Amino acid sequence: MRGIEENKKILIIKQEKPMRTHKCGEINLQQLDQTVTICGWVHRRRDHGGVIFIDLRDRAGLVQVVFDPDLPDMFSIAEHVRSEYVLQISGIVRARPEGTTNKNMHSGDIEILAKSIVVLNESETPPFPIESDIEVNEELRLRYRYLDLRKVAMQEKMRVRRDVTRILRNYLDDNDFFEIETPYLTKATPEGARDYIVPSRTHENSFFALPQSPQLYKQMLMIAGFDRYYQVVRCFRDEDLRADRQPEFTQLDIETSFMNENEIMNVMEEMIRQLFDKVINVQLDSVFPRMTYAESMSRFGVDRPDLRIPLELVDIGEDMKAVDFKVFSAPANDPKGRVVAMRVPNGGDLSRKDIDDLTKFVSIYGAKGLAYIKVNDLNAGIDGLQSPIVKFAPAEVWASVLAKTNAQNGDLIFFGADKTSIVNEAMGALRVKLGHDLNLIQGDWKPVWVIDFPMFDWDEKAGRFNAIHHPFTAPSCSVEDLKSNPATALSRAYDLVLNGTEVGGGSIRINRPSMQQTVFEILGIGEEEAREKFGFLLDALKYGAPPHGGLAFGLDRLVMLMTGSSSIRDVIAFPKTQSAACPLVSAPAVVTDEQLKELGIRLIKPAGKEKP
Repeated sequence: MRGIEENKKILIIKQEKPMRTHKCGEINLQQLDQTVTICGWVHRRRDHGGVIFIDLRDRAGLVQVVFDPDLPDMFSIAEHVRSEYVLQISGIVRARPEGTTNKNMHSGDIEILAKSIVVLNESETPPFPIESDIEVNEELRLRYRYLDLRKVAMQEKMRVRRDVTRILRNYLDDNDFFEIETPYLTKATPEGARDYIVPSRTHENSFFALPQSPQLYKQMLMIAGFDRYYQVVRCFRDEDLRADRQPEFTQLDIETSFMNENEIMNVMEEMIRQLFDKVINVQLDSVFPRMTYAESMSRFGVDRPDLRIPLELVDIGEDMKAVDFKVFSAPANDPKGRVVAMRVPNGGDLSRKDIDDLTKFVSIYGAKGLAYIKVNDLNAGIDGLQSPIVKFAPAEVWASVLAKTNAQNGDLIFFGADKTSIVNEAMGALRVKLGHDLNLIQGDWKPVWVIDFPMFDWDEKAGRFNAIHHPFTAPSCSVEDLKSNPATALSRAYDLVLNGTEVGGGSIRINRPSMQQTVFEILGIGEEEAREKFGFLLDALKYGAPPHGGLAFGLDRLVMLMTGSSSIRDVIAFPKTQSAACPLVSAPAVVTDEQLKELGIRLIKPAGKEKP
């Protein structure tokens, strides 16, 4: 026993003080008179007649620290620190003097009387001020994104993003959904945008594609028996960018079996209600309204209507068929044309310059002009209308237009007349612009489900049908009806639109091989091409594929709306620019000849372009 005792090793654990005892933004009157240690960045330094104040910042917020000259060594260090220095400070929490509290800060009732200071790291002068709201060039912000993310506003957006993801996961977990990861290296399939291609070193002359969505994998998970699936997943699309688009983005991907579209929409809208309630304390409607695609296009010109804007398009084609004004009568008599009127309450106050500017605006969308009528006096009939176009139609036509639009004195009526697609796009955009410019927005949040989309649209140039959503969306008719009337077939698709932004979209999927093959045929995908690209799916559908459907929510778009941001780039930690580049790491970049040789790739100059 003695030998054993002599060979025992004694483990000594060295007790060290933690680097910090509290976070800056969490200190308040509860810690009054306590000694605390905090770490963070110098947000602001102020020298007030021999007393130095430093606002120290960390992820939790700010706290004010006071440095008294009675401790000269510590005071000397405080004199020399600058913005964004990283400090460790220990001191005593005390109440701020009367009249100096800051109710806008969680720590605004207290300050810390410093007893020690350690400079953990120095900082060069940042390329832009962290503590200021000064507008900074976006490319500069993205090049120094690690500094941009230090801003209180950016950290708050990242906090909301974290909370959104957590709440969504919790809801789906509580509702028996199964989180499963799907591959990033997959096969190129046509889903509406260009794929990002990844060369394979081990399979000569072959390529992977980064997924535009996990669509086919989640369908096969349904066939595998996982009847409720979800995934917070990165997706990739090589497409032209806009404010709400990125080459890589995040979506909440969901799929279910043995649920129809009504059941899916009910479960999903309850998830969105809980999300808004728990994250930003907003109570959405207890039931989201549902609107057909046809109604949305007719009333608003778009399939993602902003219901906060009270302006609507009114069809007046029947009134204009017999008028001498060819600008109106030609599209009114064209099966592919449309003539609409849109009443702007009190729009008569718009100046001629305002109308000229709006005319230039709609020209962006292909409109050749913007006709209008000012309603000065309804009781005066046609004489009470002011416009160059009044003379081109009889009084009874304008009386019908005024009645259909419910025009009142002082209103302005805008007109759109052209091909249906041009009218819808131009007048739909004008409606949104006027709604914002004239402060016509009613309410804060207006969700709506848009349903009954067409299965296909006709591509005039290509001379073929395209899928409105994707080729795996189920129609609401039989195979026979789909074959005989593909142009009028409706799909079992549904989009969730919030304040004019599509935040989620999905459908019931095709679960029978015969229907899937029929859709491929209508889209011009022959049997051989279908077998090459989708043979694995067609095979899987043969083995008892259950009725299934789902949808995907754009996580970036949801967070953008919930934080009041104007672009999804503001809610992504490291986004790309509109040219799909990353200024932070200078990507994309050239690779060495050795890497290309190993992959069996040789670069050639594209036609009409100089070699970079």
